[in-house]
Order: sequence, then structure tokens, then C-alpha cells
Amino acid sequence: MNKFKILGCAAAMAALSTSVMAQQTVNLVKSAKDKKIDVMIGGKLFTTFMYPDSLEKPVLYPISTANGTVVTRGFPLNPKPGDPTDHPHHIGLWFNFENLNGLDFWNNSYAIPAAKKSQYGWVRTDKITETQNGKTGVLAYHANWTNQAKDVILEESTRYEFSGDANQRVIDRITTLKADQDAVFNDAKDGLLGLRLAHELQIPAAQDQKFTDDKGNVTIVKGGTDKVANGNYLTSEGKTGDDAWSTRGTWCKVFGKMGADSVSIAIIDHPQNPNYPTFWHARGYGLFAANPLGEKIFTNGKSAKNLTLKKGESVTFRYRVVISNGGKTLSSAQLNTMAANFGKTK
Repeated sequence: MNKFKILGCAAAMAALSTSVMAQQTVNLVKSAKDKKIDVMIGGKLFTTFMYPDSLEKPVLYPISTANGTVVTRGFPLNPKPGDPTDHPHHIGLWFNFENLNGLDFWNNSYAIPAAKKSQYGWVRTDKITETQNGKTGVLAYHANWTNQAKDVILEESTRYEFSGDANQRVIDRITTLKADQDAVFNDAKDGLLGLRLAHELQIPAAQDQKFTDDKGNVTIVKGGTDKVANGNYLTSEGKTGDDAWSTRGTWCKVFGKMGADSVSIAIIDHPQNPNYPTFWHARGYGLFAANPLGEKIFTNGKSAKNLTLKKGESVTFRYRVVISNGGKTLSSAQLNTMAANFGKTK
């Protein structure tokens, strides 16, 4: 082997060593009284797992980059000046679905009148099953998907794995849903893994946008001369901007400037997930979601994907979320490599 090859190998090993050394320690700080767990990476708050009875599902909120820039919308829990106030059920990062046995888990929030609450489901966290500090932080919990009478439809077991370095944060989410009774996910637009983005990561829109859910509830997202929003989407299949919505891909990223930083958030699908690769429910107004079970609306009725679990059956969903900041956003080549590596995990 010549000296250039030797030097090349040494440089590669040094780079690998530096990469490993650069991994920052993750510490989980629990507050059983407040029903929350702070996730600290490198001594900085990355996100908080919130599971109080006042929320209709557990969430990660807020979520920050490695340098502390918050990439999630503040409203409704901690509104910021200029925050859009549409869709009050969009809080941080969450996981649920619009139509399970006829109940809407996705759109439930404090804004639903008491007289209509019976049409909505609730994800109630009842147990933290594991926490672990280290180069990879682990947080696992058990929750029940219930109706308003607290009758259990599904049991959820979720494991989060958190990691990060000086310019990147990674969330791996592995969720298994087990049916306590026959459970049908009726093909619907709103699901499954959702993230509501900070104002800066929205796509600028001049016109008002009108959205109607399956119950006829109308939400108006105001357009205008927005000087803050500068975001964009890119999928693994090369779809950009609003064209990313309803298309399939192994990954999708949103990116934009936040202060002096180039920030990107990528969601990566896993080959073992149902209906892989997922459809992207990626809206310019700031909703960024992966929904493999919304095929009917995403294909204009050409096909549908209804998922049925008989009592005792289960299904598992795996997703990776990568948040980066710095001089450049994550490239397609980098994301393809990350997706390939994630696809090898079980």
C-alpha cells in the first residue's frame, strides 16, 4: 500500500474518531409532578416530552437546533409575536390519526366544543417505562388510545432515542400499536407523524388558504406580505415546495434561514413501515407530516389504504427526524445515506 493510501485511511479513521467523539451526552430530567421530561443534549435543552392530562396527546415541545434555535411553532402553548394561530391541535411533534374506529384523534384540542367531544379520541400516557442517559438517550412510555369514556381501543408502546453533536440533533421514534379491540384506521388525510414548524420555515403565501376537515370544520390560514417565512420542501424524489404534498418518498426535508443559520428538518421513513414509502402531508403553512394511511386523498381516489388490526394484533411504525443547523442544510446525498443507514435498523 503506498503512502497516499495509508494517509487516506488514517484521515478516514481520524474523521470517524472525531465524529464519534463529537457525540454529546444526553440527559433526561424527569418531573413526575408536571408530567414532563426535559431532554438535555450537551447541557442544552433540546426538547421536552409533555404528557399532562390537559393535552389530548403526548408531544415533544418545543424542539430546538443544536445552537438553541426553536424550530417549532410557539402557539398555542407559548405564543410568539407573529405566530399563526390556526390549527390549535398542532403542537410540536406528535403521533396520532384522524379516523380510528370513527374517532378523530388528530384534530382534538381545547378548541373542540364539549358537545362535539364525543367524536374525538384521546391518547392518554399512563406510564414511563424506561429512561436512560448517555451518548444515546432513551425515553419509553406506554399510552392508551381511548374514546372520551376512556374505553381503550389501542395500547401504544413508544421508544424515543435521542442523540446529537455540535450541529445536529436526531430523534428516532419506534411506536407499536396493539389492538385491545378490533381497530380500523380508515384512510384519511390527517396523520400520522406530525410536526408544526416555526414561522420562518413556512413557505411564503400571498393568498389566504382554506382547509376543511372531514366534519366540515373550516380553517383559514391567512396569506399576505410575509417577510418572515422563507421555508421550502425537498423530497427524495426531487419534489419541491407545495409540490411535495401528496407525493411519496423515503425522506422529505424542510429548510430555510433562521437568523444567520441554515436550518433543515428531515423526516425519514423506514422500509418496514406499512405502505412504504410514505406519502408526505407537507403543507406550506407549516404542517410537516408523514402519513402512509392517507392514500385515498393523496391519489385523488385512485386507491386507498385502510389498516385493520384484529383484537390482539399489532403494528409498528419507525421514523427518524434529523435537525441540522450551520452554514449549509443537509444535502440529498447525506439524506440518502442517512435513510440507507436507518433502513438497516430494526
